[in-house]
Amino acid sequence: MPDRYCEIPEYNPPPEEIRVALEKYKIVAIVGLSPKPERDSYRVAKYLKENHYEIVPVNPGQKQILGEACYPNLKAIPFPVDVVDIFRNPDAIPPVVDDAIEIGAKVVWMQLGLAHNKAADKAREAGLEVVMNKCIKTEHLNMLKQNGLE
Repeated sequence: MPDRYCEIPEYNPPPEEIRVALEKYKIVAIVGLSPKPERDSYRVAKYLKENHYEIVPVNPGQKQILGEACYPNLKAIPFPVDVVDIFRNPDAIPPVVDDAIEIGAKVVWMQLGLAHNKAADKAREAGLEVVMNKCIKTEHLNMLKQNGLE
């Protein structure tokens, strides 16, 4: 039976490291991005796009989302990606992390409600930064508040 329950993250970077990653990395592949405006993945992607991030939709059932070409998986993206933002069930996280490592991503980000410690350990061992169980949009808004830019 697939594991659809979120683990408790054993480690997350401190807020300062998350802020640095958000400032440094601007190309975000969003795995599991839905074309439906009412979905969290869509709202987060739209927010990132409106805030000067390049979004790369990853959804095998779509050709385009939010005006951007959609790819069936991370390995199909023909250019480098900085952040892999995951909106998938926990049982789907390990293969996504494997692909993130293979394509040379810098950060694996597991959205709010998602954590997979074994996959996170593998990503960190490969040199990637890992954030679990946090919303990238919320963290970006927190960064703006801290910088007085909200």
